[in-house]
Amino acid sequence: MSRISLAQANAIIAAALDKGGALGLKPLSVAVLDAGGHLIAFARQDGASTLRLQIASGKAGGALALGISSRKIADMAAERPSFVASLGPIAPHGVIPAAGGVIVVDGEGAPIGAVGVTGDTSDNDEICALAGIAAAGLTAQG
Repeated sequence: MSRISLAQANAIIAAALDKGGALGLKPLSVAVLDAGGHLIAFARQDGASTLRLQIASGKAGGALALGISSRKIADMAAERPSFVASLGPIAPHGVIPAAGGVIVVDGEGAPIGAVGVTGDTSDNDEICALAGIAAAGLTAQG
């Protein structure tokens, strides 16, 4: 498989939002990007605050841009804050250094897209992203 289909993207979103509901989280927003960083699908739950499309896309897009999860980008920001801060203006979706952006890979480990979730704590956002990816029968980058 070399791409995430619209049906898979919608399955990721539905499962991520279901997981958030099961955990009693704040309203979530989920963006699914293809390997080139193009938006495939997005959903925002009722009551979600503004900028959620940009934040979710920034988590997913930043992960794709650097080849690591947005959680690891947060770790990188602690070590090299000037470098990570300089990425935002040059990245199409920005770079959000907080957990919740996860790369989706094919059977050989090559990126086929990414998922960004925002709305609750970053740890909970990541839990929902991983649940969505798994429910769609896809694999998250290790």
